[in-house]
Amino acid sequence: MNHFEASDGALIAYEVTGKGRPLVMLHGFMAHGGFFSAQRALAGNFRLIAVDLRGHGGSRAAGQRPSVDQIASDVAALAERLDLQGAIGVGWSLGAAILWQLLAGAASPRFAGAVVVDMTPRVLNEGDWRLGLSADLVKARTAAIRDDYANFAVAAGSAIFAQPVADGKREIAVWAGEQFAMNDPAAMSALWASLVEKDFRALLPRIQQPTLIVHGAHSQLYRAETAHFIAQALPRGRAIAFDRSGHAPHIEQPELFNTVIKDFAASLPRIREPQTTA
Repeated sequence: MNHFEASDGALIAYEVTGKGRPLVMLHGFMAHGGFFSAQRALAGNFRLIAVDLRGHGGSRAAGQRPSVDQIASDVAALAERLDLQGAIGVGWSLGAAILWQLLAGAASPRFAGAVVVDMTPRVLNEGDWRLGLSADLVKARTAAIRDDYANFAVAAGSAIFAQPVADGKREIAVWAGEQFAMNDPAAMSALWASLVEKDFRALLPRIQQPTLIVHGAHSQLYRAETAHFIAQALPRGRAIAFDRSGHAPHIEQPELFNTVIKDFAASLPRIREPQTTA
């Protein structure tokens, strides 16, 4: 595991394996880079960069009160440090929110494409917006994270999968809950509040990179309509459904997910392979 020093001196953990076009993998809320372990099979095709976002995994010590803006700044700094060129960003849930901010900001030229995995541009439903989560559900999750984090995290480990959890996924669902529970409740409360405040709808039309929007047909969080909204809002968006997945298609249908990534990369202009490897 490598570390780099963020602008405030915090150490952010990341792992680099493989060789080829950079594939920057940004995990979901409460997770870490290890949730992309099934994508290690792509190391023969890509330079895989798995980041433990501030407050998570090997970057836990850096996350007393992490925010979406701060995490996006961390990843932008890492992209500059590694001199990424022609990268594909893969953002799962929270990671998609970070990716949108990167693609609409100064780091955008370093990315040639994006893959968004089961996320909404606005978590909180309000007014005529109904493609996120209800106000009651957001309020309940906020209270559970603050007051009963351990039980919330364990339950969330199972909830990211299509229900009922298939026999072959039960062990990893238990593992996911255990990993979620290792985070600091105060840090997760702060990050959840930051995410709920965000509204990326106005950013989407500014993102010019070709983008795949991957949706789990059995997701308990977001509907197919959410994926289609994003695809229509982006200048170059396309939605694709994973028929046996919930909130984590890259874990639930990894072979198909990896094939989709390779096919998507093949549709992008070729890049000159960078010389740096770490």
